[in-house]
Amino acid sequence: MSRDAWTVDEIDGELSEMLPSKHTLFSINISPTIVIGVNMAFAINAASINTAANAMANQTLTSLHL
Repeated sequence: MSRDAWTVDEIDGELSEMLPSKHTLFSINISPTIVIGVNMAFAINAASINTAANAMANQTLTSLHL
């Protein structure tokens, strides 16, 4: 269930807190990853007049975390 509007009393009743500063959120966490994507499709329509060819397609995505 979603709400489109809030009353002033509901907003006044909400609590908030400050977020940490940017330098606190920053950390060096480098994770090199190799990503390989392959898309393949195959269709044949040879020596046919006024016909259509359908293609079968396959997609593969592989990742290797170093």
